[in-house]
Amino acid sequence: MDIILVPGFWLDASSWSEVSPPLVAAGHRVHPLTLPGKESLEASRAGIGLQDHIDAVVKAIDALVGPVVLVGHSGGGAIIYGATDARPDRVARAIYVDSGPLAPGGVINSELPATEDEVPLPSWETFDAADLTDLTDELRAGFRARAIPEPRGVAYDSQQPLNDERRFDVPTTIIACEFPSAQIREWIQGAHPYVAELARIHDVEYVDLPTGHWPQFTRPAELGTELLTAVNRSADEPVR
Repeated sequence: MDIILVPGFWLDASSWSEVSPPLVAAGHRVHPLTLPGKESLEASRAGIGLQDHIDAVVKAIDALVGPVVLVGHSGGGAIIYGATDARPDRVARAIYVDSGPLAPGGVINSELPATEDEVPLPSWETFDAADLTDLTDELRAGFRARAIPEPRGVAYDSQQPLNDERRFDVPTTIIACEFPSAQIREWIQGAHPYVAELARIHDVEYVDLPTGHWPQFTRPAELGTELLTAVNRSADEPVR
């Protein structure tokens, strides 16, 4: 199975390096992405928006033959959801790592402080304590050393209209880290707007991986194992 790995804010393809080994060892083909504007600290981020990142994932899907699994961490969840809407017939499973699908009109996080065209990694005090669970001083230093500013438009843009309701038929896995899956189910039952799109998906499984918002750093081996389990579940299923 071809697996496209979409990083969250401030991260590039290398952020999946400690997560990928179980997938590769099982014979799957991993395609970690570095999205536009995140190629380097010096790259231009001017004019790059959420749709540009969605289009980059769609391009990666189109470059492959056969079904794919999309994995999106954090803000990458909104990106893979837009790509799933664009290519629902190609996505065997969508896996959201401490993230979820973003409804049309929603934004990923317009409260992050921006500097002109980019959103630098903020100070740790900006984040909730739950975000930082298990993120040791050493891991924080490593994260900050590798962090690349996010294009402002990706954080601030609204999700464009989604047009193909076959996206609701794509099997979905939620890997719950910062919030337990029980909390997410409660939000769905309470019709919380944050989970409005998730509530419309027909086949959703929940996996609890208790840690902070960056499990690829705090629990990479466990995350790799959970991804492998979800991917294997879809490997022999027909794509709609």
